[in-house]
Amino acid sequence: MHDSKMPQAIAPTLFLSDCDVASITDWSAAVAALADAYAHPTSDAMVPPRSMARGDGFWLRSLTAVSPAGGHMGCKLIAASMRARCASYLIALFNQQTMALSALIDGNRVTGLRTAATAALAIDLLAPQRTLRVGVIGAGFEARGALDCLMSVREVARVRVFSPTPASRERFAESFRPALDIEALNSAQEAVQDCDVVICAARSRDESAVLQGAWLPAGVTVVSLGSTLPEQREVDVVTMERAVCIVADMPQEVLHDTGDGIAAVSAGVKVAEKLIPLADLVAGCVQPRRNESDIVLYKSVGSALQDVVIAQMLYERAKQQGLGIDLPASIVPVSK
Repeated sequence: MHDSKMPQAIAPTLFLSDCDVASITDWSAAVAALADAYAHPTSDAMVPPRSMARGDGFWLRSLTAVSPAGGHMGCKLIAASMRARCASYLIALFNQQTMALSALIDGNRVTGLRTAATAALAIDLLAPQRTLRVGVIGAGFEARGALDCLMSVREVARVRVFSPTPASRERFAESFRPALDIEALNSAQEAVQDCDVVICAARSRDESAVLQGAWLPAGVTVVSLGSTLPEQREVDVVTMERAVCIVADMPQEVLHDTGDGIAAVSAGVKVAEKLIPLADLVAGCVQPRRNESDIVLYKSVGSALQDVVIAQMLYERAKQQGLGIDLPASIVPVSK
């Protein structure tokens, strides 16, 4: 029997450009959407491991997920070339009921948006319920997004930032003034002293750890965003060892597929026993700290669930605001 087109009318596929995404981005809405999604039960089958096809100096990564909150399922594709030093991001959203292709979205900003919003959600649940003192290692878009998003959900008293490039850290600090008490410092060790939260969103050129666990004050919440592959390093073994729990958006990937996790396991750190899924933290199923002095770590590798939830939020906001382009042709579901 041959496939045949389904008879019902299908709404046009909406295309959202990078500019469209920028105009409808909202930190608070992103955090709220993620909190709602992570509060729903999610099976491993709904968020399978990512896959990566590698060429000589380039790769194509695929992340797929079904939103547990209903609505859509989707896929993010990342095409990247280390030689050309460029990447393209595409998110496709499919309606869970009709299988129609609801949207194609430029995923460039979505990656940063979901990373920052998930980090802010984790910090809000892990850090003390008071005005926060924040140390930042890194001055790129991930560090900027994480701090900006955190300020949308929590009061921040002061920030100390370090980046290896003096001009970069000064620009970072200046961009938050005068609304924020922020200072650019000459070392990562200085930046993390006396902090409630350390946001780490940087890697060294030789992939040695940029955050040393020996520097960490008691009771600190560490967020690691910059090392997501086996060949990448961001936090050292002592950081992983001192953490009483390691909250992860994708626990098995953090354990087996990040340089930080691999190095810690090789050094004898019982990482698997410390791992807590972010979903369990959001659902209130775990108590990450036993004492105020306990150090906790949130380590992110990124999840298709985050991408799909944020993309759905952007799609719904775009429809409400009349933004985006309806494509003249689309994929039409077929009978099976």
